[in-house]
Amino acid sequence: MSSSAEQAAGRRLMTFLREWDRGSERVRRRMLLSFLSQNSGKTSPELELEFAQAASLFLSRITAWIRLTYMFGTCLDLQLKALGVFLSATSNIRYVKEFLEVGGVLTLLEILGQKQTKEPDKAQALHLLNIISNAGRKNKELICESYGVRAVAECLAQSGSEETQRAASTLLESLAQGNPSYQQQVYKGLIALLACSCPKAQQLVLQTLRTVQSIVKTTHPAVVEPLLNLLRSFHLEVQYEVIELIVELQQTEVRTALLRALVTLLKPAREGVRKHKILQDREMMKMTDSLPLFVQQAAAAKALRMLAEGSQETSEDLIHLGVVHHLLYAMGNQEHTDAQRQASLALEHFVRSYPVVEEHVRTAMGPGLFSSFMHNAELLYMSMDGIQADILLSNRVNISRELEEQNVES
Repeated sequence: MSSSAEQAAGRRLMTFLREWDRGSERVRRRMLLSFLSQNSGKTSPELELEFAQAASLFLSRITAWIRLTYMFGTCLDLQLKALGVFLSATSNIRYVKEFLEVGGVLTLLEILGQKQTKEPDKAQALHLLNIISNAGRKNKELICESYGVRAVAECLAQSGSEETQRAASTLLESLAQGNPSYQQQVYKGLIALLACSCPKAQQLVLQTLRTVQSIVKTTHPAVVEPLLNLLRSFHLEVQYEVIELIVELQQTEVRTALLRALVTLLKPAREGVRKHKILQDREMMKMTDSLPLFVQQAAAAKALRMLAEGSQETSEDLIHLGVVHHLLYAMGNQEHTDAQRQASLALEHFVRSYPVVEEHVRTAMGPGLFSSFMHNAELLYMSMDGIQADILLSNRVNISRELEEQNVES
């Protein structure tokens, strides 16, 4: 660029900045809209060319205006998008550094914590934090040192917007990668988030936790209880993610605790499985209270089947834990057909894999019910009567000792 061209560009820049400095909110809004339409997607060199090698002067003004007005939401959507033009530009290291030097991370985190901040603005702030996080380990550490994990986790748990939830989960995953000093903090934060109430948030947390679990290697025992509680979810996508994580955790320190707990869930912690009279309000209330436990019972049976089918060692461990007795019990729960169906399918695996299990199950069921079971385990519940259900509920099958003796002999 010639000297005269440089001077002309410099004069245009000074005119632009003077208009910004003197402009009202309406004027600045117009200028931001113009900036976004003309510069979105540009690289750092292209932005410098547009601003006479002084784009940082405009970046600093946007940042300062955000810091002064974010609590009032003044043009916050445009401000954040304009920041995104700089921070997401190719060769953006300079812009990111300048933004961090003026406390940009804290500003974005504070925006997340404002009740009045709109969901799209929270999503945009999370997107900017993710760009910063992906720019290097020191940036990840800075976000974490600024209590970023807590702020992002709270945003994920409390948000009603899927866009915001996804942005938060993506950022947490980024903060765990290549950040050994704080990956455990992110991991524990995700475990705490398992208790959140939004199904979509639960699904995203579980997906992120699976990724982070592979990063941290060591499994914290605190993951077991909240993970199993999510099996009560009425949302199949949540149950799917829970079971996938349980399968992956079979290679970790919590394997035995998970297996033992899953078997226990086949007998819900309540005073027996009772038959309720539909027309009585009090009894209907009991049914409503019991439904999550029955959903959990069915999901536990499904998880146990998948685990047993995937590993002979796991199958034998489950037999030692009394899974056959518990599956027979779950099959007798006529209040929840899916629990019966899933338990039947799981038990079928053990019956067809171990002769000793087949023998005990035949004795416990009786020849008629056992014949129906072997013919079609999945639909057995449709032909089961109350007497047969009671027989299953009161079964006393205990196979572990005989299995041990067989293993010794073999």
